[in-house]
Amino acid sequence: MWKEIQGKLVREYKFDNFITAMKFINQVAEICNAENHHPEIFNVYSKVKISFCTHDLHNKITAKDRLLCQLIDSL
Repeated sequence: MWKEIQGKLVREYKFDNFITAMKFINQVAEICNAENHHPEIFNVYSKVKISFCTHDLHNKITAKDRLLCQLIDSL
């Protein structure tokens, strides 16, 4: 579930291994690139943390951030 933390929408994912985590990151990258809106992504082995806010609008959470969260959840 996405949480609002310090002005960002944040979610952490846990996978079985590094390769699966990286495949997920690549799928997220495809979605975000298609929408021209890019998150912060942090990866440590099988854990992935994604954060969204709209930097162009003074780091606020916007409808675009929420849309991308929904698109990522559909993976």
